[in-house]
Amino acid sequence: MGATVDWLRTTTPGLLVLCGLAIAVLLIAIIKVKLEPFVALLLTGLLLALAAGLPVSQIVGTPLKAGESLLETGFGGILGHIAVIIGLGTVLGAILERSGGADVLTDKLLKTFGEKGAPVAMGLLGLIFGIPVFFDIGIFVLAPLVYVAAKRGGRSLVLYAMPMLAGLSMTHAFLPPHPGPVALGGLLGVSLGWLIIMGFVCGIPGFIAAGIVWGTWIGKRVQVDVPSEFVPLEPNGATAGDSAEGSGGTAVLTKSPPSVALIGAIIAIPLVLILGATFGYQLLDQDSALLQVLTFFGTPAVALLITVLVAFYLLGIRRGSSVQELSTITAESLKPVGMVLLVVGAGAFFGKVISATGIGTALADTMSAAGLPVIVLSYLISCGLRVAQGSATVAIVTTGGIVAPLVTDQGYSQMSIALIAMAIAAGSIIASHVNDGGFWIIAKYFNMTVKQTLQTWTVLETVLSVVSFAVAAVLFAIVS
Repeated sequence: MGATVDWLRTTTPGLLVLCGLAIAVLLIAIIKVKLEPFVALLLTGLLLALAAGLPVSQIVGTPLKAGESLLETGFGGILGHIAVIIGLGTVLGAILERSGGADVLTDKLLKTFGEKGAPVAMGLLGLIFGIPVFFDIGIFVLAPLVYVAAKRGGRSLVLYAMPMLAGLSMTHAFLPPHPGPVALGGLLGVSLGWLIIMGFVCGIPGFIAAGIVWGTWIGKRVQVDVPSEFVPLEPNGATAGDSAEGSGGTAVLTKSPPSVALIGAIIAIPLVLILGATFGYQLLDQDSALLQVLTFFGTPAVALLITVLVAFYLLGIRRGSSVQELSTITAESLKPVGMVLLVVGAGAFFGKVISATGIGTALADTMSAAGLPVIVLSYLISCGLRVAQGSATVAIVTTGGIVAPLVTDQGYSQMSIALIAMAIAAGSIIASHVNDGGFWIIAKYFNMTVKQTLQTWTVLETVLSVVSFAVAAVLFAIVS
């Protein structure tokens, strides 16, 4: 017995077996036992740490000092990086939603592209609105607008829904301030500026292939009618007689919708500020006063705070809303954020344990012997976790923790690490099926059977994943 334990804790094959068993326990806990991912990740991380023979003081600290333990540094390190960003991003999305910004963008895009180009317009709507809005909230807000487009066009709802869903999925998987990319920034030590750049570079081709090419093809072959409970939209975008389901029961901020230019400018503010700091760091002298200014305002938390304050004023106060109304919207929008942060924190702790046990080093040695590139390994691990347990966020943070030791000391550039992050993000969205909550949301909101959802949405996610990873892998091979 003792020899077996020593083999598991001290040899490369043993450590890999231990890691595999830990991941298997994690998946069983989530899939079979139905534990919340937060609880499952925390429990599995503790069990792995004990099984690997790590000292209790290293795992949880001592009664007098716990600040340097794996438990607290695992949670605290990542949450200190992402909590403010996710919170502010959520608030910004809520303000844009309540202001009627989605309705304005829809009308403008439909007029610009015309009836034949309506699916493309829906895709761009999902792409633009998906930057500041979480995936599921985006569905709740935009679904009625897709119904309108399908009613006007008289064609299958799938033709209009798939491009919009591709836009929402791409931004959710690849772009900050969404939880996955932000968590990867902290886990892999890569700036959000590079994640934004590579997110667009890798994600846009996937969006075109999945949303426009595949969405148009399958939309002509799977006929789905607009739900019978569809209610025409009022001019301000709210459903007649009730508030939109995605708004959480809160009325829009104003009955007079904002302009397209205003909504576009507000969405662009954090992107411009963050990218300004990223490029400034590359081009300016490190002692430059301008660089200090760009760095301060381009820090993601500061950039998003500025954007939220601008949105509060331009979309709320200047248009007649009170501070109390804005505070209510802010409080309501932040309610679902707690579980997201707990899952990310627990995933980071799990990754921290993996790193402390030496499994990451063993994995690196095995990978080197097999000749498997780190970007391919990252993608395959993320794919496996996604297919097995359904959550993109869990797949991202767990994979990020596993591969972090493989990239942090290898001398990779920020661009190369960002491409590895894109591979992880791409793997986290592949083959959405019945164990994914998003699968059922889409089936419900777009009036599809399970078979139709598998034919449309599941394939869309797979195309988006494979094409985006292919772009990341090619670029990685060129620059690394």
